[in-house]
Amino acid sequence: MPITRRSLLKAAAAVPALSLPSIVRAESQSTLRFIPVIDLAFVDPIYSTAQVSRNHGFMVYDTLYGMSSSLQVSPQMLSGHTISGDQLQWDLMLRDGLFWHDGERVLARDCVASIRRWAARDGFGGELMEATAELSAADDHTIRFRLKRPFPLLPQALGKAAINACFMMPERLAGQDPFKPLTEVIGSGPFRYLADERVQGARNAYAKFERYQPRTEGKSDWTAGPKIVHYDRVVWTTTPDAGTGVAALQTGEQDWQETTPHDLLPIIRAAGDIETRILDPRGYACMLRLNHLQPPFDNPAIRRALLGAIDQSAFMTAVAGTDPAFQVSPIGFFAPGTPMASEVGLDVFRGPRNYDKVKADLKAAGYNGEKIVLLVPTNSLAQRPLGEIAADSLRKAGMNVEYAGLDFAVVLQRQLKKDPIGQGGWSAAVGNWQGIDWLNPAGNTNIRGEGKVAGWYASEKMGPLRSQWLAASELAEQQRICREIQAVAFEEIPYIPIGLYKQPTAYRKDITGILDGTAVFWNVRPA
Repeated sequence: MPITRRSLLKAAAAVPALSLPSIVRAESQSTLRFIPVIDLAFVDPIYSTAQVSRNHGFMVYDTLYGMSSSLQVSPQMLSGHTISGDQLQWDLMLRDGLFWHDGERVLARDCVASIRRWAARDGFGGELMEATAELSAADDHTIRFRLKRPFPLLPQALGKAAINACFMMPERLAGQDPFKPLTEVIGSGPFRYLADERVQGARNAYAKFERYQPRTEGKSDWTAGPKIVHYDRVVWTTTPDAGTGVAALQTGEQDWQETTPHDLLPIIRAAGDIETRILDPRGYACMLRLNHLQPPFDNPAIRRALLGAIDQSAFMTAVAGTDPAFQVSPIGFFAPGTPMASEVGLDVFRGPRNYDKVKADLKAAGYNGEKIVLLVPTNSLAQRPLGEIAADSLRKAGMNVEYAGLDFAVVLQRQLKKDPIGQGGWSAAVGNWQGIDWLNPAGNTNIRGEGKVAGWYASEKMGPLRSQWLAASELAEQQRICREIQAVAFEEIPYIPIGLYKQPTAYRKDITGILDGTAVFWNVRPA
């Protein structure tokens, strides 16, 4: 009889917890054992836009401001800030007792270099630097922004938990090329990265940073407030299959699995000793990314014609099952249920798909059977089914699709290539982002329209609209501008939104203190 994911789980469930060696049970009091959604391919969270790199970043690095689960920002590495009367000078004061993992003190000049490196990769950071006349270290504890114009969202930019977060690094690292990944990991966060324990594709380990001083006021809430560590070590173990990870939870070999397959929730709940919950109700927004450098998707008319082939509910059902509690469609270019989301343009996704019409529209737009190389990370729990639906949808639309199933790290690297298809290039790729990454036009870097990253589109309309949004002080005006931005996006198609799903996490009941938001490892402790 073939071994299936469900049979593996049933076999694991039959193993009594008391059969575990006593050394494993003792270790669980000092070591938190975690299964990330995918392997940590890049340890530099400024270079990489992968969620796993961001989660790693919050373990090792710290941020000037923190963000609560209600998206409010507050000082984190800072004791506070002062703003001049004309709002053109911000002085950010570092709190006392901050040290890098190599023992050196955290200085303002380190943070200045870190902000510059981050801003070179992040859209919100780029907007902040465009509004900045001078960024300097006024003294060892003071970071000074002299602005060209008021920028009231400065704390939100520096404190966002979305990709890319503004992580602080020593100046000698932050001064390096932001478009080349760092390999040395030195932060000032609550955990040290144990590089010598890394096993590529399988394991990453962290140790409590004994010199880390948590904030003394407020409550721990996502990346804000006191970051109090209760475990000496955290070990990330990458598993080849999510079902294998669930089995490890059942036997007590692992404590926490970041993402759990929706179809296995009934089995997990029946086990009795495992909790499941959704950490972030804003969910995961998904996209079909189109390469704007290569034919056929360099043609906006072809990109628009392809919208008719997209059934968002089919994509979300493939990832999250049929339970409507776990999926949202149709969606546009801002996370549904958040202030900037709107109904503009969504009718294109409603109703049954007419593939004969799509074929005719594609031909009229100029599609002539060019090969479409679709990149799919086959070791990703969510992105693999997204890729399978994408390939099927494009084929139904009459497109000549080559399904390129690759490791997630290889997909990330290949998307940087600007070469034609015949020289190892690519045409399209699936991806998922957290809803917090699509909150507004400053944070959603996918709709910037600057064309700086390989394959992203360039737009003359988006930049001025984004500037208007940043200058708007009233919510109603911001929402009006975002409706216009979404209308432009449906005209130019920076990418195709393919729905949003809500992802449960699972953990054993003998741990407690897991915070809402993303997977963070402070506040977590034995129950």
